[in-house]
Amino acid sequence: MKKQVLIMAVTGAMFAGGAWAMDYDELRDRANRVMGSVQATPEEDIVNPIAELGQALFWDMRLSSNGEVACASCHFQENWGSDSRDRSINARGGRTMQSQTVFHSMETPGLRWLADRESGAAQAMGSITGSMGFDDRSDILPVLKEHGYEELFQAAFPNDPDPVSAENYGAALEFYQTTLRTPAPFDAWLEGDDDAMSELEVKGLDRFMNTGCSGCHSGELIGGTMLQRFGVMENYWEHTGSPEIMSGLMDATGEEDDRFFFRVPLLRNVAKTGPYFHDGSVDNLRRATAVMARVQLGQDLDSEALDELVAFQEALTGEIPVNFRPPEGIPFELPEGVEAD
Repeated sequence: MKKQVLIMAVTGAMFAGGAWAMDYDELRDRANRVMGSVQATPEEDIVNPIAELGQALFWDMRLSSNGEVACASCHFQENWGSDSRDRSINARGGRTMQSQTVFHSMETPGLRWLADRESGAAQAMGSITGSMGFDDRSDILPVLKEHGYEELFQAAFPNDPDPVSAENYGAALEFYQTTLRTPAPFDAWLEGDDDAMSELEVKGLDRFMNTGCSGCHSGELIGGTMLQRFGVMENYWEHTGSPEIMSGLMDATGEEDDRFFFRVPLLRNVAKTGPYFHDGSVDNLRRATAVMARVQLGQDLDSEALDELVAFQEALTGEIPVNFRPPEGIPFELPEGVEAD
């Protein structure tokens, strides 16, 4: 993932004297060029044996060192695949940065807030000795066999003489997560349905592009493709109220030039994935939008602008994927203190 420093020249808005006029076709063409739509996952991918194995692995709490943590323990249905807590808790009781959504995450060139996992398979294998709490990746293999996973691995990897492996564990989880796609009203609008978004949401799209938000939040996922300094214009913590100042990528590289660089979040389903930012310091999308405008673009947005931008971001909400749930017979409970809607 290439790190980019944002130098933004803000173009003139399409608002004059309180009136708003926009050629939908022209705006749609711009939005398709800068962003673009996503498509639903084909049914054959959802029922693929590798996806079905990955689905079971994702939700099974027994596959951790303490028997109480699954991948889904930090990625909730109720939060559209993200964590509703300001920090996520692993099997050792450690606190990590706020977990971003897994929906569409396999389509990004780097995972987690520092983009330090290059793929879903790498993330899954890394989680064995991370969130799952094992000392060595091989430690999960007897646990998988104990809980009857050999047959599922054999069905998913029929040509592998030794299918129960950490590598296949990672491949299955990655494949499953590629199926977690959420087409939204915005996509229908991009494809020509003028009624798919309200006038306020369309105004928000126009505002989003003209204000400069799409400089980082671009592509089909509306972000997720670069590392960016959080606080281009002003210190982020002065506006987020963050209890701890985190140095971001610098913690991984030791390079001063990387201080405060984090992965730009994708905005798909953002209205459902709060709290916001790497430390979960802001729990309100309207306030998070205002913070971003101030610290990234140096702009103080008025109420009208915030109404429009929040409305557009709400139009990025799709349906929870049909297979984002524990398969029959797989034990899963939300972590203590987290309540279902």
